[in-house]
Amino acid sequence: MTEPPEASAAAAQPGPGASTDTSGAAIVPPPGGEPARSGVAVPRPVNARATAAGVIVSLLLIVAIVLGSRFLENFDSALLPYAVATVFLAFGVAYRYTVWVSAPGARRLFKKGWGSLFSAANFRKAPTALPKMIATYLGFQKFLGARSHARWAAHQLIFWGCILASLITFPLTWGWFTFTSGSGSGPGYEMRIWGFKIIGFDSLDILGWLMFHGLDIAAVLVIPGASYFLWRRMKDRGAITGQRFGYDLVPLIALIVISVTGLLLTFSSIFLHGGGYEFLAILHMVSVVFTLIYIPFGKFFHIVQRPAAVGMQLFKYTGRQDQEVFSCRRCEEPIDTTPYVENLRGTMRDLSLGFDEWAEYCPRCKRVLRGSAYLSQVKKGFK
Repeated sequence: MTEPPEASAAAAQPGPGASTDTSGAAIVPPPGGEPARSGVAVPRPVNARATAAGVIVSLLLIVAIVLGSRFLENFDSALLPYAVATVFLAFGVAYRYTVWVSAPGARRLFKKGWGSLFSAANFRKAPTALPKMIATYLGFQKFLGARSHARWAAHQLIFWGCILASLITFPLTWGWFTFTSGSGSGPGYEMRIWGFKIIGFDSLDILGWLMFHGLDIAAVLVIPGASYFLWRRMKDRGAITGQRFGYDLVPLIALIVISVTGLLLTFSSIFLHGGGYEFLAILHMVSVVFTLIYIPFGKFFHIVQRPAAVGMQLFKYTGRQDQEVFSCRRCEEPIDTTPYVENLRGTMRDLSLGFDEWAEYCPRCKRVLRGSAYLSQVKKGFK
């Protein structure tokens, strides 16, 4: 927990005030953490910039849809609600991201993170570091395995299922991908991207089955992962204590509903000869549209924040390569890289917290100094 500013006035010497991780290193607020709760007022200039960014990104996406579908020639009108939802998604992501990077801490994270990702100097120091971190931190999220192997496995199922579904759904929705058959009913099909033929395949072989059932595979991945987290939030005392229905449970329920209705559509077309297909299609569409609009303003927003965290990991890694390690002022144990500690202090100064020097102490010394300040400044008043 972060020590309140009043504690620094009561303490005779600096005490622990910075956030710490389990390894004892001082950290800035993580980009994948909980977004600001709804209802928090956004300053008018920030709101104006965020709205402008949202409008620009939305217009660019509309232009990309029109051009990518060859002026709507390949656009499927039945998928119009999905396409409209993606435009709202683009607006929401741009708006929310602009608001997020307007905060001092997030702005520093954004600059340092993305600056490290595109730094030629970092690439020269460690040319394999960036792809390795993208694979381990962003792709396979190995940091989750340290907490729980079950949580890591469930998160991986959700992550790769959603990635697969997005790679299929978005291009199809925008008219960028098309599947055409010379005979009108197959079994020979051609996959085209932006109107250009990429590959031909037979719908009756393994490749054809994978092509037409990619979303079913994604659903099979997502359902057990989301179900595990939903079960955990119903049973785990630590998860129950701080959870909120709209923030923690709705995303999981939405993923399960999308996946189940998608599988039921396939079941209806194969085994029920289309029975109940219209109702399932509408239910599936509503759940997808709701989730797409929800993403920028709910828990899923950490998806678009995470790349900046990869850059911050690279920022710390390259600092360690230069052996720029900052030691605790009290016990001289290493804390973290010197540039990282200085960046943390700068964030504290930006936030006017008034105790940025506390970042120069390790977690153990912070606890000792906190206890000493309590004994000398607080407890002596209760004799």
